[in-house]
Amino acid sequence: MDITQLPLTLIDEDTDQPRYQFDEEALAELMRNIEEIGLLSPIKVRTIEGGRYKIIYGNRRYKACKRLGLATIPCIVTNMTDEQDIYLEQIAENLTREGFSPIEEAEAFNKLMTDPKFSRSVKFLASKFGKPESYIKNKCELLKFGAAVRRLIIGGTEIKKDRLTEDQLLPLKDLPMEHRDPLALIMARDEMPATDVKKIAKLFKDKDISASTKDKLLYKSGPGLLETWSIQQHNKAEKAKPVEPKSPKASKVKDEPSAEESVTHAAAPTSPYDRMEQKLEQLSKDIIPALSIFTLESLQQLPPVERNAIIKRMDVLLEQLRTHVDEIDKLKALAHAE
Repeated sequence: MDITQLPLTLIDEDTDQPRYQFDEEALAELMRNIEEIGLLSPIKVRTIEGGRYKIIYGNRRYKACKRLGLATIPCIVTNMTDEQDIYLEQIAENLTREGFSPIEEAEAFNKLMTDPKFSRSVKFLASKFGKPESYIKNKCELLKFGAAVRRLIIGGTEIKKDRLTEDQLLPLKDLPMEHRDPLALIMARDEMPATDVKKIAKLFKDKDISASTKDKLLYKSGPGLLETWSIQQHNKAEKAKPVEPKSPKASKVKDEPSAEESVTHAAAPTSPYDRMEQKLEQLSKDIIPALSIFTLESLQQLPPVERNAIIKRMDVLLEQLRTHVDEIDKLKALAHAE
């Protein structure tokens, strides 16, 4: 394997390569290493027209050397021209490197399977990259989520605020989009572990709960949703218990709550004061934190169609809130008049 020093001015990046996300902190660390001990691993390039070269792999090393103002970079030069062979080699190399994000992997696998230039099967990819077929399929499931969610996906299993691991996302993949993406954002914001996400996903898959009730549940926080799941499970367990024969003199017992009621009502307080206090606490716990998801930056990141849809739903919500605020003001005025 011959290694040649080539001028950086003759090398072009490959804009179609599978890796396009580069962490600035990691790039800065690489630059420091190159300054101290030099570039230990060469990049690989192919010859193109006009006496120039295009990178097959090593874009990050190329960027670091370019920022350092180096004149040349060590390269392995090849005359490869087959697009599929080039793309397969790019993926194989990146799979061995840190920083190749799950969403980049998913997009690369999906391109190999759906692009007419490649049209490769899951079985072929699994064999080519030494991965189980389930690994390839699970990566592609990440593409079900919208752009706002995809930007939060990171590698590894560590739970971080406003970031999402694959383990957190995959339990939500089969939900309808109107629930899937908002739930994913709530899980990221509230740093919900995968075990809790699975429980919340089951709550939203429950066919006994209406779509409208599930829509309302999206105003809850992650811990609030987990509590709702717990209450629902308790009520289901109570319902499943064998019914004991009633004695003739026994007073009538209220029927067990339905699944729909179990997710919308907790144990009722006994006094008017307790009931009102509980409602106010529920509002501050669930609705107010939920509103923090809406920021100018997050809205600007959405595609126009998704952004307009969210804004319309915000308008409806604001109108409802204004109505309730007016009612509360009237009640307060009447109470003070007494």
